[in-house]
Amino acid sequence: QVQLVESGGGSVQAGGSLRLSCAAYGYISSYSSNCMGWFRQAPGKERAGVAAIGSSGGITYYADSVKGRFTISQDNAKNTVYLQMNSLKPEDTAMYYCAIDIFSDCSGGYPQGDYWGKGTLVTISS
Repeated sequence: QVQLVESGGGSVQAGGSLRLSCAAYGYISSYSSNCMGWFRQAPGKERAGVAAIGSSGGITYYADSVKGRFTISQDNAKNTVYLQMNSLKPEDTAMYYCAIDIFSDCSGGYPQGDYWGKGTLVTISS
């Protein structure tokens, strides 16, 4: 069983920055790969992938809408993935969720979500 805990959400003005963190607790073997990703869901919209990273760090994905503004990174020693969000826009407002696939290196794309976090709210005001 793996538990994902997100943090770092909040309210900022457009143009500002936030850094989200997602810590994974439970059994995650240091000898197996995993794929962690960030998704977001705005009111009235479907959940969509924002960024993902394989545990080796060699594979990353970004949604077109965040390329050049958001950066995903990880600290494997802490089983934590980060999402640095810069130049935030009102349209970035959403609940942000973290997900992980165990025994995956993200070669197949965003994680399908073996486990999900409960989310952290990001609100960007104009």
